[in-house]
Amino acid sequence: MSTNLMHTDLERYALELAQGARAAARELALASTEAKNAWLRQLASSLRRCAAEVVAANQLDLDAAAGYGPTAAQVDRLRLDAKRIDVMAGGIEEVVALADPVGEVMESTRRPNGLAIEKVRVPLGVVFFIYESRPNVTTDAAALCVKSGNAVILRGGKEAAHTNQAVHGVIQQSLRECRLPDAAVQLVAVADHSLINHLLHLDEYINLAIPRGGEALIRRVAAEARVPVMKHYQGICHVYVHADADPGMAHAIVLNAKCQRPGVCNAAESLLVDRAIAGGFLPPMLASLEQAGVEIRGCPETRRLVPSVAPATDQDYATEYLDLKISVRVVDGLDQAVEHIGRFGSAHTDAIVTRNEAAARDFTRRVDSAAVMVNASTRFNDGGEFGLGAEIGISTDKYHARGPCGLRELTSYKYIVRGDGQVRA
Repeated sequence: MSTNLMHTDLERYALELAQGARAAARELALASTEAKNAWLRQLASSLRRCAAEVVAANQLDLDAAAGYGPTAAQVDRLRLDAKRIDVMAGGIEEVVALADPVGEVMESTRRPNGLAIEKVRVPLGVVFFIYESRPNVTTDAAALCVKSGNAVILRGGKEAAHTNQAVHGVIQQSLRECRLPDAAVQLVAVADHSLINHLLHLDEYINLAIPRGGEALIRRVAAEARVPVMKHYQGICHVYVHADADPGMAHAIVLNAKCQRPGVCNAAESLLVDRAIAGGFLPPMLASLEQAGVEIRGCPETRRLVPSVAPATDQDYATEYLDLKISVRVVDGLDQAVEHIGRFGSAHTDAIVTRNEAAARDFTRRVDSAAVMVNASTRFNDGGEFGLGAEIGISTDKYHARGPCGLRELTSYKYIVRGDGQVRA
């Protein structure tokens, strides 16, 4: 096949996907809440029933992973077992319990001339979801998009190709059983990266692109797209231990934020500690981190207190490790902590640990991140933990949606205006 013919075929395939999704989206926009929830229940049940087949497909991907030398965190994101599949099914069932946003009246007013104006939630239409590893998000994306009345085109990474195909097969079967359109959830069956660009250019059919993966993927999508893109480039998340922090609470929060699941975007990558308490807090804190297998890189003051720590550079403070690594800096109070976060952070999730309410208020006012935590782990910036059910991603944008994106973030709105013959003078 010639290069030109391949290009033409890819263009045609992308157009077929987008046109099919657009037709399905029109049908889904009119689907009842009961019909969408019936499909979600069927999908959860089918996923549990087919768990062994999905795990077998996942093992093919795990076996192939050795060829590209993944980190332990990357393997963890890829791996599925019966327990994780049950969690996936449980996440789908949580979406059933959530209110359907479609048709919700957000605001209503009556004008002096008698016009009644309502602002009503409507689906976005077609979502193009591009993601790496983590095959569990296949069902998250499908559940959230369909419940909010949207069709979705899924493009997973090659590292999870077998798993995604198996999960998508379960999704397709459940859609047919519930008499919803097959094209409501489509999985891109072509590995060629140029197909992504073709889809990103189809702004006539696709309403939103959501890339979920590494910074390189997200920047590539944002640079190429003609459709709006919901994104976050990095998750450089901080925990700032203020001078008035409870040491025990701070110790537990830092360990959880860094170690509970280090390969995800809301894990802490940097620890800031007030100079006033650094001498008493840092040695036992860093000992616990080292015991948990964390590689530590610190400022000169950190290294003076704990000589085993490697020196940190500005590049360390600007790095999203997604691994058992952390950068540490001793700061001269809240002002310097906020300055550091503003310089090196990614506007994703940042936390303060303090018993001082004035300091907490100041921190939350001055740190401009999608989620600012007070006396809580950064790991709570998550759709499920926020009560949104599953999430399709975490946005650090300020336009349209910010933070964990659930059902409501997958809707837009329209105005419905009712009159009784009014004309404008």
